[in-house]
Amino acid sequence: MKKIEINSFLDFRLVSAPGFSPDGKTAAFVVQQPSLEKNSYPGDLWLLDTETKKIRRLTAGGDAKSYIWTKSGTLLFPAARDKALKERMEAGEELSCWYEISPDGGEAALAFTLPLFAKRLMPVDEDRYIVAATYDNHRPDLSAMDEAERSKALERLKNPPYEVLEESPFWSNGGGFTSGKRQRLWLYTRSTKELKPLTDPWFQTMDFTVSGTKLLFKGMEWQGFRSREPKPGLWLTDLDSGEQRCLLQPDTLRVSAFAMEGNRIVVAATDGSQYGAYQYPDLYRMDAESGKLTLLSEYEASVDGGSVNSDARFDNGRVYKLQDGDFWFVTTVNNGSYLRRLSSDGTLSGLLTPDGACDTFDVFGEHTLVCGLYGSRLAELYLDGEQVTFFNDEWTASHQIIEPEFHTFTDPDGFEIHGWALKPAGYEAGKQYPAILHIHGGPRTVFGTVYHHEMQLWANAGYFVFFCNPRGSDGRGDEFGDINGKYGTVDYENLMQFTDEMLRRYPDADPARVGVTGGSYGGFMTNWIIGHTDRFAAAASQRSISNWIAFEHTSDIGPMFTPSNQAATTRDDVHKLWWHSPLKYAPNAKTPTLFIHSDADYRCWLVEAVSMFTALKMHGCEARMCLFKGETHELSRSGKPQNRIRRMEEILRWMDLHLK
Repeated sequence: MKKIEINSFLDFRLVSAPGFSPDGKTAAFVVQQPSLEKNSYPGDLWLLDTETKKIRRLTAGGDAKSYIWTKSGTLLFPAARDKALKERMEAGEELSCWYEISPDGGEAALAFTLPLFAKRLMPVDEDRYIVAATYDNHRPDLSAMDEAERSKALERLKNPPYEVLEESPFWSNGGGFTSGKRQRLWLYTRSTKELKPLTDPWFQTMDFTVSGTKLLFKGMEWQGFRSREPKPGLWLTDLDSGEQRCLLQPDTLRVSAFAMEGNRIVVAATDGSQYGAYQYPDLYRMDAESGKLTLLSEYEASVDGGSVNSDARFDNGRVYKLQDGDFWFVTTVNNGSYLRRLSSDGTLSGLLTPDGACDTFDVFGEHTLVCGLYGSRLAELYLDGEQVTFFNDEWTASHQIIEPEFHTFTDPDGFEIHGWALKPAGYEAGKQYPAILHIHGGPRTVFGTVYHHEMQLWANAGYFVFFCNPRGSDGRGDEFGDINGKYGTVDYENLMQFTDEMLRRYPDADPARVGVTGGSYGGFMTNWIIGHTDRFAAAASQRSISNWIAFEHTSDIGPMFTPSNQAATTRDDVHKLWWHSPLKYAPNAKTPTLFIHSDADYRCWLVEAVSMFTALKMHGCEARMCLFKGETHELSRSGKPQNRIRRMEEILRWMDLHLK
């Protein structure tokens, strides 16, 4: 068996985005593979014959990472293949090029070019499409300029000498500076090249769906400052008549998912009256004329996708769909994510997929097509429960994957805590080994049994690896998941109790050589831990939070996330925010700590790591900081392959230095 190394992930084939053709005879999907040379993730379209269950590659350019089926059964995908158009796009022009290819094969041809930064397309009929694109309210009108003025304006747009911020939030993780920018909807007609706006310039569209000639979309209009607890509304537009009406007024309910089929609409929503912004939604039928909601099912779990952690997948694709009156959706229950179905009479199915992670899916007639991670396997496709792609099976069979061992214990409040342990590769009873406690992000996510590359790497490098789902995690209902205003209390206690349990159950894990790491919420908790105990011999704090007062005013989600997770704001209770801030306790830290952060992480801005790093240095605690240029909050999952390798090298080197 081959040892799992840092760069082993370069051999992964990342399968995602399954989708049936209009006749259901074929399904498309995307396969990407990390490329060290290109420092990216080239991807292509593949097809599955749903009758023979055979697959074949459709494109080979490495630039087809998303697609849509047209009503006539061809595929459209965005790419930049035309040299002249590519140069214009690189110069800063608002363009997006869409190529069309037949499932029977042949060369992809340029279907149309849109004068927009189009992010998503959805077909209405064979000639019309809904286009979602970024609209900049501050962008100058280039069409009114002569060539010289236009060239200068494009250069300023591409390389602005300074940024102007006139609203908050003013940036987004992965989206850069967003002041004045909104996602708008347009109706595009291919035959006439007409592009008709459907939403206003200052209206932010969060999501949309099309059924027949009806468009249902979620969003809200805002300027200056977006609400601390935004509750977007729902609008229905008749694309033939142009009539538009509001079915759900903004600031009414928090809608997490919605789907439409004919005049039938299903909505997952909550008023948050008991548990606030993170209260799980119930499922409703919505009247397409009046917007009246009728309760179908009280549901105390997620409805808009799974939350099982892994750094070995791209989970692009559908997570809910309404078909033949039934609402299908991906949900997290306990320690896995699953496909479920809510029938038109309100009957809720059991869990329709195995334990693991159902990432995305599609349904057609009696067929279900799931992209999921099960057992130790990486993401593959499963048609009606049968595995039909095998891109990663050879890799899995040839590598030393350590099976997680499941454990539970009951905390002092009576909650059952779930966790796992990976034994070191080549484990020998009676021999002492170092260990690493890994803390997930979120906090409303979960660890499970699916393949997680960095944890397998540590186990292959000779470490016990411990990981669990403390209070605040997903999948266990509102009461278990509620830690609003409790960060650093019950969750910290659970993690310490779990560590004690693992050291008791695995006496070959050396208590003097245990490290701790985590990212995002896990980074917050790592920062918190080193200020409250010196039991850990090393720490690696990744994309962390250290100061809730700063976070509220710098993070792209700060004004919303802070009150919904800390039960306070700087203005109404600054002392509570400071009490929950790891920076307050930094002078207590004695644990050698590595900080991993990215300079384009606008979710947890670099001030969080810099502050904690500086505080540790000021008080004589060993610390090192690695700031990755151009990376975002997603470094560990979808960052540039070269930087992902460097990040894992830094963490493993740090742990080896202090634990071995």
